[in-house]
Amino acid sequence: MQAQILRLNKAGQAMEWIGLETAACLYSKEQIIWTYGNTSVSLHGGFSRITGKQSVLDIAPVIATEGRVHAKDMRVPRLCNRSLFRRDNYLCMYCGKSFGRSELTCDHVMPRARGGKDTWMNCVAACKSCNNFKGCRTPEEAGMQLIAIPFCPNKAEYLALANRNILVDQMDFLMKGFSKNMNRF
Repeated sequence: MQAQILRLNKAGQAMEWIGLETAACLYSKEQIIWTYGNTSVSLHGGFSRITGKQSVLDIAPVIATEGRVHAKDMRVPRLCNRSLFRRDNYLCMYCGKSFGRSELTCDHVMPRARGGKDTWMNCVAACKSCNNFKGCRTPEEAGMQLIAIPFCPNKAEYLALANRNILVDQMDFLMKGFSKNMNRF
């Protein structure tokens, strides 16, 4: 798997994961304001005809770039099962048992058939057995209790949930933006 670089805006807010090619382009356009962490990758280029030396571009794991800070960049992250299951630590939020990704489902606390929405605050990880038992009822109606309150991850939390291969320097930076809800990492 190719290394991912954590891109920040000039205010130091985590924005997205980018590939090495995009990071190299930002470096070559001199759009990097500052970096964080030890060099994660060194890219080797061509050889100079004059000096005979090969060019090397050291890329940091976290880079802050030029550009405007937009409110849209801080919008609610997209809900998907992979991130939902990671948010809930691969636990069924009803029975509390740990499951693999293929054994979990997305349960709507307020069922969709009753007006429940596909939102972070209305969705939890549930094993197939608990989800089937709950059916089209609320947890209270089914006599079930949630073991944790669903929450919407902020941008830093979502970026941690969205990437499986986070370097130490990247996680160190992201954790500074975690709320008390993200105590699992």
